[in-house]
Amino acid sequence: MVLNALKANESSTRLQAALAAGTRADPELLEALVERCAVEPDFFVRDMLTWALTRLPPGLTVPRLVAELRSPIAQARSQALHTLSKVGDQDAWPAVTRSLLRDADDEVARAAWRAAVELAPEGEREGLAVELATQLGRGDRNVKLSLSRAIVALGFEEALQAGLASADPQVQAHARATETLLRDPEAGFDAAVAEATRVVALGPDRC
Repeated sequence: MVLNALKANESSTRLQAALAAGTRADPELLEALVERCAVEPDFFVRDMLTWALTRLPPGLTVPRLVAELRSPIAQARSQALHTLSKVGDQDAWPAVTRSLLRDADDEVARAAWRAAVELAPEGEREGLAVELATQLGRGDRNVKLSLSRAIVALGFEEALQAGLASADPQVQAHARATETLLRDPEAGFDAAVAEATRVVALGPDRC
């Protein structure tokens, strides 16, 4: 019954099915839940599917989610990364590869950044910050905000040095805005970007 309801036309029915799956926490539903994550169009249903997966034993879910990271379907990869970040099992850390952190699909990359911050062991976090900083200047406001938040969460200001010295004004402004947030977490992102863009355009000596 749950399996059929996960494919129902009505999103409310699918939401209730995902809730029921999580309440039951039946390992036999693992495959159906993972498969549905790859194609589910509704955000709230996807979130409930993730919750249902976190209710299952990590020893079962983590290997299956890691396998999903190789899917050609972007949503499958992004949702698997999101769920791994919620499970929080550091055994999954090696699966968050550089190719995922640089994935051409912005939603996959954003999910990879969040998962990496959650899963990276202490000794890997500075290197992760340097890797994330290679993506400075990428994407629209939401993508830039996600990247800045990830770098701020790691806390290594020195990772921004290459970006601050970049000849690309988009990269340099994003690096400056992220530096502002690192120094003052209460600063607003949009205001930080606006100020950083102004500084880059005029030059620091004229500000």
